Amino acid sequence: MADSSQGTRLTWLGQLFVVLFVAACGFGAWKMFATKPTGGEPSTARSIFGGNDTAPVEIGVAYGTEKQRWLQWAVEQFAQTADGKRIKVNLIAKGSLEGAQAILAGDQKINVWSPASELYEDVFSQEWQIKQNKPPFLRKEALALTPMVFVMWAERQQAFAAKYKDVSFETIGKALKEPGGWDGIAQKPEWGLFKFGHTHPNQSNSGLMTLVLMGFDFHKKNKGLEMKDILNPEFQTWMNGIESGTTGMSNSTGTMMRDMVLRGPSSYDALFVYENVVIDYLKNAEGRWGELHISYPKQNMWNDNPYYILDAPWSTADQRKAAGVFLDFLLTETVQKESLKHGFRPANPTVPIKTAESPFVQYSRFGLQIDLSTVGQAPKADVINNLLSAWQRSQGNR
Repeated sequence: MADSSQGTRLTWLGQLFVVLFVAACGFGAWKMFATKPTGGEPSTARSIFGGNDTAPVEIGVAYGTEKQRWLQWAVEQFAQTADGKRIKVNLIAKGSLEGAQAILAGDQKINVWSPASELYEDVFSQEWQIKQNKPPFLRKEALALTPMVFVMWAERQQAFAAKYKDVSFETIGKALKEPGGWDGIAQKPEWGLFKFGHTHPNQSNSGLMTLVLMGFDFHKKNKGLEMKDILNPEFQTWMNGIESGTTGMSNSTGTMMRDMVLRGPSSYDALFVYENVVIDYLKNAEGRWGELHISYPKQNMWNDNPYYILDAPWSTADQRKAAGVFLDFLLTETVQKESLKHGFRPANPTVPIKTAESPFVQYSRFGLQIDLSTVGQAPKADVINNLLSAWQRSQGNR
């Protein structure tokens, strides 16, 4: 009897254990199912950022409009990726210097700054460190390169070259001083005054780049622009002579180029802008007002379109990580090839430029050059600041 009672008790306890085990397995399965993301795909937010929050991480990218068409395409493509479903990229179009000033003023919508070049970096870094007492950037990479160019309507460029031989700041200055305008240049009074434009130096990188390259051109150098060069009375008189005749002063290079193509020669005869912006509009112009022609200044500089991830107090850890994920996407071969279609020289060295599909090959008849003879180096912050101050004093409230 004793042995039979003990066996019955053990059997009952075993049955209870099995019931509890099955119940525990069922609860675990329910828990896993209940917390699984919809769509059956692992959450990108958890794999990259940690945590269970399903709301997308939003980042604001302040960018120069010279990259607008390319970046808008890139954001659309990124949104279709696994990472893009967890990261929302808000593009904020601002002139390069305008974006810098907004960040220094504490614009919390901006987590990434992508100006056209590094030209203003030294000035920005000094001002940031005064405010924040630390370096401004967590990460910095070049996205794509483009130099500066003069662009003119082809018919007018031919007439201009017949009188002045080449297109340079020196000859542009001479044309602006012609009292009869195109009548004095090419016996074409119906063309009116000679009209030259560039963007606002206090708001746009290309405008500031214009002043720097004027300094290089006048002093016949491509690096080491010094304070004494900027303060030279002859240089200031020469620069002010050009600037007093300049038309426009938009804060956006892309907008200024669009206006030239939209309105034709009545708006501008010539602009000084980014090479990629001209390439992006070559076919549009041909279908409206005729061909454009590109000329390169003797002294030039690269605009490398840096992507700066800000070490801003308003950026969360997730936003900083997300900014890095989007940067890595922009540097992929597919996205870099798309930048070439918009006239950029890709920063990814695996993407070739000299191919049959390249705009540099297809549009060579417009004056495009792949190789540049002389490329300069950006001046220091004190030179930049004094150059802008000298320009502002001479131009008043422009």
